[in-house]
Amino acid sequence: MTQATAAEAADVVKAARSTFVTGRTTDRQWRETQLRRLISFLDSCEPEIAAALASDLGRDRTETFLLDLAPARADARYALKHLSRWMRSRRRPAPWRHLPGWTQVRYEPLGVVLIIGPWNVPVTLVLAPLVAALAAGNCVVLKPSELAPATASLLSRRLPEYLDPEAVFVVEGDHRVTEGLLSEDIDHVFFTGGTETGRKVMARAAEHLTPVTLELGGKSPVIVAADADLDVTARRIAWIKLMNAGQLCIAPDYVLAEETIRDALVDRIAMTFAQFISAAEGLRIVNEHHFERITGLLDLTDGRLACGGGRRPRQLAIEPTIVVDPDPYEPLMREEIFGPVLPILAYRRLDEAIAFINARPKPLAAYVFTRSAVVRQQAISAISAGAVVVNHVGTHVLVHALPFGGVGASGTGAYHGRWGFETMSHRKAVLERPFHPDPRVVYPRYRAWKRRSLRWLF
Repeated sequence: MTQATAAEAADVVKAARSTFVTGRTTDRQWRETQLRRLISFLDSCEPEIAAALASDLGRDRTETFLLDLAPARADARYALKHLSRWMRSRRRPAPWRHLPGWTQVRYEPLGVVLIIGPWNVPVTLVLAPLVAALAAGNCVVLKPSELAPATASLLSRRLPEYLDPEAVFVVEGDHRVTEGLLSEDIDHVFFTGGTETGRKVMARAAEHLTPVTLELGGKSPVIVAADADLDVTARRIAWIKLMNAGQLCIAPDYVLAEETIRDALVDRIAMTFAQFISAAEGLRIVNEHHFERITGLLDLTDGRLACGGGRRPRQLAIEPTIVVDPDPYEPLMREEIFGPVLPILAYRRLDEAIAFINARPKPLAAYVFTRSAVVRQQAISAISAGAVVVNHVGTHVLVHALPFGGVGASGTGAYHGRWGFETMSHRKAVLERPFHPDPRVVYPRYRAWKRRSLRWLF
């Protein structure tokens, strides 16, 4: 649909509810059909998706494929392959005191799921939770970000041509439409975006006791030990840091490098930046607000610029930039950067680096580069983060067997693969008992011998 009013958004939720109560979305064939059609949408509309993302974010076709086409397609294919197994009821052993008896866990859809998407990866981060919701048999209301208008319009126009238009709805609009949707009878809210907005979404959902999944962000750190392969490390950090102009929730936000190799690492990352991106081009930021926010962080830093720092306001472009030794408490080190700026600080001992990370809000991911099993295990065990990746950056999101989600300020709940199916399902406990035997000892009146028996039984 086109730009909606709050009243129209409410009508959409009611229409989705009307479809859900018919029960047709619980059928496995319906779910599989929707997943196949979603794959067809991605295959058939790839040129249109690439054009929309070029308009919204200045993306080239390769980045669009890597960020918004391949992951969403892989999510749908994986769900299609495993859906039959996921849907099966799971038997559970009953305690002896409940025998004879039979227990199981059944997975049933929640109902109407609201998915609120972000602007930075506006296709995958709407369609990946959509895959989970459809696999679980839900009706869905999608609210794409108004900050990626071309992509939102494309999803609104083209997605209903492929998916069941009475079960999947796309609603365009600004924050007022989002607030209107949150005030409706929703069974689950899935939000991807910033931490502050996530708090507001959670507060609004709490008014109706609506459960939420919040995929947020934070300052994902990188630890680089002295024994790391610095050339490979520099390439992997630079690749993800510059992808989508650094506007990724899983992008490395700052680096803690062992002091003996800090300067060498800075040089290698700076050289890699230059190989990957022409400084004359810069990297386009989504809008003026975010451009000014990032340049403001650079203007306030006490750190040394090792490379970059240039900005082109007319193009909303910022050069890939390295800031060495910023003050740990300045805005650059307190706020999520979400741009092509990388602070690098030195540490002496690993426990210092871990303490530095753990003293701050819990990140969506933490990255560790080392050849040492001791360093690896210490970092994995001690750092509290949504995920820990060793010797790479961000690639955990492509592993469907792993849950993807944050902890603390970086989010609540997880999805991808079976984890997404379970997030979008109600796990219903079932216990079956026969009429006999029916021991009278459990019933009143409770005389002394009954009380002794009950203590032994329970």
